[in-house]
Amino acid sequence: MSQTSPSESSSLADDPRRWIVLGVLLLAGFMNLIDVTIVNVAIPSLTRDFSATSAEIEWVVAAYILSFALGLLPFGRLGDVVGRKRMFLLGISGFTLGSALCGIAPSIEFLIAARIVQGVSGAMMMPQVLALVQVTFTREERGFAFSLFGVTAGMAAVTGPLAGGTLIAADIYGLVWRPIFLVNIPIGLFALFMGWRLIPATRRGAYQPIDFGGVLLAALTVLFVVFPLVEGRELGWPLWCFAMMIAALPLAAGFVRWERRRERLNKTQLLPVSLLTNRHFLLGLTMTAALFAGIPGFFFVIAIFLQVGFDFTPLQSGLTTVPFSVGVFLASLVSGRFGSSYAKERLVAGPLVLAAGMASLLFVVSTVGDGFDHWAFTAPLILAGLGMGTTVAPLFATILTVVEDRDAGSGSGALQTFQQIGGALGVALLGQIFFSSLGDATTADAYRSSFRAALFLQIALFLVLACLASRLPARAGEAKRAAE
Repeated sequence: MSQTSPSESSSLADDPRRWIVLGVLLLAGFMNLIDVTIVNVAIPSLTRDFSATSAEIEWVVAAYILSFALGLLPFGRLGDVVGRKRMFLLGISGFTLGSALCGIAPSIEFLIAARIVQGVSGAMMMPQVLALVQVTFTREERGFAFSLFGVTAGMAAVTGPLAGGTLIAADIYGLVWRPIFLVNIPIGLFALFMGWRLIPATRRGAYQPIDFGGVLLAALTVLFVVFPLVEGRELGWPLWCFAMMIAALPLAAGFVRWERRRERLNKTQLLPVSLLTNRHFLLGLTMTAALFAGIPGFFFVIAIFLQVGFDFTPLQSGLTTVPFSVGVFLASLVSGRFGSSYAKERLVAGPLVLAAGMASLLFVVSTVGDGFDHWAFTAPLILAGLGMGTTVAPLFATILTVVEDRDAGSGSGALQTFQQIGGALGVALLGQIFFSSLGDATTADAYRSSFRAALFLQIALFLVLACLASRLPARAGEAKRAAE
């Protein structure tokens, strides 16, 4: 079942085109990441154009998140078997098609269906992105390569609202919100062409039966966690939301037992048991969920705080958060130069800097009046961005250290699944704290108080992340031995 032999991996690592390939992978990843946030800006326009209900609008966002999260693990594994380049090209083709369908959607139902196409295609594409980095670059180069993914993630978080606000305000040819999807078409076609020309083909693995039982159990587990997190707050957290999340525990246990059974029978596993039982890998997944519980939830809350509480336009709100990306960019460039050195130290320091950035933002929010200059947020957001940029590269590289090349797609799919679960959990928790504190109040002081309450949870999350990082092995060699 091995797909990439040691010699093949070495030839890929020696290919001079690998840095151009990385640019193509980053472009595809950026296109997917930005699509998660850019839609939020268009919600008022979508509501008006389609006379949509709040539930229908919610599903424009939820359909993408759910289909994306459900597909990451199975499509990651499928890339290990049928070829990562092939799966990446299929994914980016489908994502571009889905974007075109979104842009021409004649009804809200059609738009929701097109968002599912985008989500499934993104799930085909994204695990291959990290897996191709894993097998294309040497261990010494991966630190810098993953640092650029940190830059991409940070830029996408703030560029989505910024680009969405700009495109909607421009009202190109009277299309209002449609260009936020249509802009993906030329980008997707370019990435498809460059990927087809430049990404080296990896050999297909020997045929193995698909682990349909594992796919079903994994999908149900993710569904039972993500669906209530996405829907719960809007529905007032009915009992069935908590029942689903509790039911996810026996489903997860059943998945592990199923994979162990297939290992004993020498059959293909959706997620290799060697990873399921590796403490280092599981701790890394928990850290990923903790980190991404903080970041998407933060941008969700700060957008409401600025746009609703202080009447910022989407464009002004996006510009206010740009310093975060600046911090991510600067820290990622520095962090990448360390390669795999001092990974544990950076994984402890990064969340502490993030917590310090949120604490300084908490102080600033406590001192602003009913009207404030967006420049007041600059220093805290740069500091938080520095923490994020310091954390992402060593986190991804450290987690994937214990993943063999033949399982790179499966490992990457698991990592990104936990990233999505963390993001959904963070938005749900921070949103609940923010809106519970806000209640029916509409004053600037009420919004300040609610934002401060959310920031306290942010600080706690990043402090927990630093504590988890302190439990990691000090060196990559120790992590490798833990996998054996």
